[in-house]
Amino acid sequence: MTSGFACGVERSLSGQPWRWRRNGGDDLQRDLVDQLLLARGIEESDLARNRAPTIRDFLPDPSVFADMDKAAARLADAVEQGETIAIFGDYDVDGATSAALLTLLLRRLGVEAMVYIPDRLMEGYGPSGAALVELKRRGATLAVTVDCGAQAFEALDEAAAAGLDVIVCDHHQCATNLPTAHSVINPNRLDESEIGAAHGHVAAVGMAFLLGVALLRELRNRGYFAGRPEPKIIDLLDIVALGTVADVARLKTLNRAFVTQGLKVMADGRNIGLVALADAARLVKSPTCRDLGFALGPRINAGGRVGKSDLGVRLLTSTDPEEARAIAAELDRLNEERRAIEMLVTEQASAAAELQAEAPLILVSGRGWHPGVIGIVASRLKERFGRPAIVIAEEEDGTGKGSGRSISGVDL
Repeated sequence: MTSGFACGVERSLSGQPWRWRRNGGDDLQRDLVDQLLLARGIEESDLARNRAPTIRDFLPDPSVFADMDKAAARLADAVEQGETIAIFGDYDVDGATSAALLTLLLRRLGVEAMVYIPDRLMEGYGPSGAALVELKRRGATLAVTVDCGAQAFEALDEAAAAGLDVIVCDHHQCATNLPTAHSVINPNRLDESEIGAAHGHVAAVGMAFLLGVALLRELRNRGYFAGRPEPKIIDLLDIVALGTVADVARLKTLNRAFVTQGLKVMADGRNIGLVALADAARLVKSPTCRDLGFALGPRINAGGRVGKSDLGVRLLTSTDPEEARAIAAELDRLNEERRAIEMLVTEQASAAAELQAEAPLILVSGRGWHPGVIGIVASRLKERFGRPAIVIAEEEDGTGKGSGRSISGVDL
């Protein structure tokens, strides 16, 4: 084995040297896991905790996040008073798992929440004022947006004017000013505490889990569980693991614990929707981290990309095995349709990108390209050409919907 080279491999197939990022890899007496952890920036004194990550070791006090206690108190009020709560989620896996987690937790607290997932093509990303006002008209007094809302200024102004309280639970970049809301939970708030900001890599489903922990603690302190069982939120870690991996969140610290422990919960088959989805994906063993990213995640995503946006949440919250199997089969079919569409658009976009060999940015567009796959295609182009890529799907009316992906060091 050559000293200094990763796993004794001197060069990759593309000719790049395989060197460890830091000196820890030079110690050939270390096992591979320790070498990888050191290369990822883990301190030697913290290796043991990171080799076997647990929720107990990595879960922060939810109170360190701005507005967390305020949001938990408002949710606890709604639970105690039997208010109608609405969950507004994004249409991707992170949004679906976030919405499903809160829906299942509230259900175990005796509250059946309304769930709203916008249509990608008709409504676009994030909450709209019209949708939030409609939830208010249908009886909701409190809405929780998950994986969206951090910059939904106009929509949340409309919700406030209609008298709807809104809790934003998000992880996307925030502006200097925050939208009008009862509370905004987001580790990427510019005014977040140092400990809270250190969790900026946590996916929205992880933040929803932390909100759930804070809610249970608030209810416990109020004596809510004196005569009723307290739900075990740890049982929902399978959903957290799926959303974390599928959202390509960095697997470090708390996220490593979420995924490590979530895979154990998933192996027990507690969520009938996930069991049905694994069957539809033809998995013969308990799902692995790779399966979350390449088998289960894409099928949940397919509903939002080329099918019905709420299929993922319906699957993950289903209590009927027959219904779960039917939804999983539909998501499997939609995923095959998505793959075919993606291949066609990628082929056409790649041909157009070839003509931009000297451009610092790949910018391609096409009439009839499906808006639901342009983000994936942009990723393909970025990887192939090593440059930022923007893909635009042109509409019949001359407008377009675009999606971009960038390389390290270039902020779109």
